[in-house]
Amino acid sequence: MGEKRILCIGLVCLDIINVVDRYPEEDTDTRCLSQRWQRGGNASNSCTVLSLLGAPCAFMGSLAPGYIADFIMSDFSKRNIEASAVSWQTWGDTPCACCLVNISNGCRTVTLYDTNLPDVTAEDFQKVDLTQYKWIHWEGRNADEQIKMIQRVNDYNKSCPTDQRITISVEIEKEREDLYQLFQYGEVVFVSKDVAKHFGFTSAAEAVVGLYPRVKNGAYLVCAWAEQGADALGPDGCILHSPSFPPEKIVDTLGAGDTFNASIICALAKGQTMEEAITFGCRIAGKKCGIQGYDGI
Repeated sequence: MGEKRILCIGLVCLDIINVVDRYPEEDTDTRCLSQRWQRGGNASNSCTVLSLLGAPCAFMGSLAPGYIADFIMSDFSKRNIEASAVSWQTWGDTPCACCLVNISNGCRTVTLYDTNLPDVTAEDFQKVDLTQYKWIHWEGRNADEQIKMIQRVNDYNKSCPTDQRITISVEIEKEREDLYQLFQYGEVVFVSKDVAKHFGFTSAAEAVVGLYPRVKNGAYLVCAWAEQGADALGPDGCILHSPSFPPEKIVDTLGAGDTFNASIICALAKGQTMEEAITFGCRIAGKKCGIQGYDGI
């Protein structure tokens, strides 16, 4: 067996990206400067970044057969991302996101066409050969099912030597009460700025301190705060901080958070410290904001 991989579980969708020189005004016609299709979704994007950083990785999510799925699977293959664990659903549509990127400031507006396509279940996850993976990352979605998946990994870890155990990370991005139970299940927990603000915090440092009691013993809690950089807190009680590394010109912020998460996972999986990892995450996320898409990271 070759090097063990990092598995990301969550959403894959099609991003249809329209580049404009300014945000359209009401009741006006606007000509796009360019348009492209891009594989999107938090877990899917993180796989793209992991692959570009040289980390063997795999994706698990739901797709509906059709031309969108064909495009997505082709792009997984082009990026050397293993997607054989995909849960193929025969009903529903693959989600799409229509994105407007303002070329003058790199800001983006996203309109999501969500679908009735079900998320990966614990039953689907039973088919996964855990011996292939060294790290599994969950994008918080259907939390009740994801907890069952994590419990399976915990049971597996109990039977393994320490150096063969799978590291578990979770991302809590959406302001949904059911997702907050995931705080206690990750060894590395990523919490978004939006969720932190929902709890009343005004900085990443405040957020990691205030939310740390929710994570399990020994875990790290990580929060990025855009141009203010990112903070992390671990079992030693010391707040770790990294500044942001903005590009000379912001071109495209779409997927910057997924880039940050993936870069940290990659660094930690290679044995770097959390302090080194969050700095690396901020550097790569900043670099991504200076380019369209991901090529060039």
